Amino acid sequence: MVSQIALVPIYLSHWSVITYGIWLSTYALISILSIVDFGHQEFLGYEFLRIGKENNHELSNYLWSGIFINILINLAEVLLIVILINTNSLDFLISKAKNTDTTLIHDAGLVLLFQSFTWPVFGIAGIFFRALAPYGHSPRMFWWNFLTAIVNSAAPITAVIFGADLLTTGLITACAITIFNIPIYIDLFFLARKEKIKFSKPSWALGSYNFVRSLAIFGKVLLENVRQQGVRLFLAPLSGATGLVAFSTMRTGANVALQGLRTITNPLMPELVRFLHQRDQDRVDASFGIIWIMVVALIAPAIVVLQAVVEPLYTIWTRGQVPFDSLLFAILSLAILVYAVAQPAMAVVIGNNMLGPQVVLPALAAFIVIAGLFILVPSNGILGAGVALLLAEIAAAIGYKTVAKRWLETNDLRWPRQPFSIAVMSIWIAAFAMGAMTQLPHMKWMILLVAIALFSWNFWRYWQILPAFATKRIRKLLMNLPGARKMQPVDQLSD
Repeated sequence: MVSQIALVPIYLSHWSVITYGIWLSTYALISILSIVDFGHQEFLGYEFLRIGKENNHELSNYLWSGIFINILINLAEVLLIVILINTNSLDFLISKAKNTDTTLIHDAGLVLLFQSFTWPVFGIAGIFFRALAPYGHSPRMFWWNFLTAIVNSAAPITAVIFGADLLTTGLITACAITIFNIPIYIDLFFLARKEKIKFSKPSWALGSYNFVRSLAIFGKVLLENVRQQGVRLFLAPLSGATGLVAFSTMRTGANVALQGLRTITNPLMPELVRFLHQRDQDRVDASFGIIWIMVVALIAPAIVVLQAVVEPLYTIWTRGQVPFDSLLFAILSLAILVYAVAQPAMAVVIGNNMLGPQVVLPALAAFIVIAGLFILVPSNGILGAGVALLLAEIAAAIGYKTVAKRWLETNDLRWPRQPFSIAVMSIWIAAFAMGAMTQLPHMKWMILLVAIALFSWNFWRYWQILPAFATKRIRKLLMNLPGARKMQPVDQLSD
């Protein structure tokens, strides 16, 4: 995600805004079309954690049956893309503008097709990544994901710099990702052999049963994608490619913060699920505390600082081709903060495979986003899209917190009310500061100083109420950034 900051001006130096908008729309559509695949992988991931490393035979059955079904899913996704291309549906899905070059739309369809051919490569690796999580290999898998993301960003931008058009860039990207997966598969082979995960004849009955059960996760992931990234897909027909570029570029700063948060929360998920099942309150609090301290101490202050300095940097970054809206930038940043504070509650719901809330709450949020887009965008432009996204995040956060609190209390655990309240206070401080900056830009430095003082006070309050076990874990994490040691499980630390 950080790469977007550096890459946007490069794209706009070699491509028109329309071409870049088509590229963004194409990848937004890719994220939607691959959700069935991803939902199936996520479901299997939590099944692997449930099975545990003690039962290799059962885990192998789930693994290879899942891979078999995943290949069938990928074939169905390729067929769907062919149908979209042949029915000219991409005209509506990718660009609103009537005068968009039909060659661009045709090339975008082929880029979709190229990417779909890489999905089996990603899918099989993704299932293996999750199967190795119970054995303690999650940090290693996340590093592979990180390197894959670098290749996925470097390949297209390199092609663009050397003069590639949309079609050639898509082809080069697909080839680069496929080649890069070769060392990943070699590593997976040796890890699977080390853990004695053997080949097991795929079971159609087991694979299809798990697939049907995973459809609830698919629904959840689809609706989450609508709330997070899929909004770009709906925004394209309403505001056109130019509006989509403006919205996406202004959202990049907030997305960088979100990506940073995920580098912490994703490796914590397997151990957090284990602590919840063990009813280990201290270690649950420590895991929650790591997430919230990122918001209180780092993400919220950084977003306010960025609000103060971003406008001239944004103009340079986009080479003056994309207008800046300070209020929209602030609203999008607040949406990310709300999402970040809700992460522990979401982890409780997702980690315990509570399928009902995982469908209902994202459905509510998606409804708010889509309704907000169609109601607010025609009269307020892309600012309306930002408001819709913020309202959806607030509704989802309240819902997840309510469900998680109820589950914890039912299972003899408690929701950490005071740390949560202090984390929410960081959102209010950020909202006050960024709102004041948009209305009083000539006083932004004074406002920033006041905000930093308030953030410091809030951080001090948060640190004072954390249990010793949580502060010890957080200190160890911060002392080892950056580096792989930050992934050390909580339960390896002494009490």
